[in-house]
Amino acid sequence: MIALELIRVSKTRGSGRHAVRALDDVSLAVAAGEFVVLEGPSGSGKTTVLAIAAGLLTSDRGEVVLAGRSIAGLDAAAVRRHRSEHVGFVFQRSNLLPNLDAHQNVTLASLLAGVPPAESERRSGELLQALGVAALALRHPGELSGGEEQRVAVARALVHRPAVVLADEPTANLDWAAGQVVAERLRSLARERGSAVVVATHDPRLEPYADRIIRLADGRLV
Repeated sequence: MIALELIRVSKTRGSGRHAVRALDDVSLAVAAGEFVVLEGPSGSGKTTVLAIAAGLLTSDRGEVVLAGRSIAGLDAAAVRRHRSEHVGFVFQRSNLLPNLDAHQNVTLASLLAGVPPAESERRSGELLQALGVAALALRHPGELSGGEEQRVAVARALVHRPAVVLADEPTANLDWAAGQVVAERLRSLARERGSAVVVATHDPRLEPYADRIIRLADGRLV
C-alpha cells in the first residue's frame, strides 16, 4: 500500500528574474513500511519535498496523496488535522515548545493525534527511554543541548505511530552513537509499525538502513 505519493509536483520561489525553481515535476511514491533516504546537495530541494509532502507548504502544481487522502483540495484546518493524525515531522531545528518540558512536548503530540492520555504518557516515557533522554524528561528545551533537543523531537514525531514520518536532517546534531540509535528507531518504526519513513540527509550513517536511496539535484529526481 502506498502511504505517500507526490504526483508531478513543482514549486517556484520568488518571482520574475529572482524566481528559483525549487522543485521541477517531482513524482515519488513511498510504500507503507518503506524507509527512503533522500539525498542531494544543499539547495537541491530536499526540505521542500518534505514540507510539501506534509502540507506545510503548498505546491504550484501537482498533487500530494498523504495516508490515502489527497490534500490538494483541503483547507488549512483540515490539512492540520490530517497531519496531526497521520504524519510525524522532524525539523532541522527541534521546534520544541519552550514552555513545556521534554516529556510534555512528546505527550502533547500524541494527545493531539487522539491517543488517550494514559497511553500517551506510556508511549512518551518509552520513547524517551529508547532514545537515551529519559533522565531529561522534566527539563525544558532551554536546558537541553542541541543533540538532546533533537532526540526529544524524534520522540515527538514517533509517539503517535504515524502512517508517514518525514525527517529533515534528524541526525545532523547527534554524535555517532546517538545517530545510530535514531536511525534504528526510524527503521524499526517502518518495519514493525508499517510506517513510511522519508529522511532528507547528508549523513551516511542512515544509508545502510534505507530500502531505497533517492537523489535530488536542482529540484529534480536523478
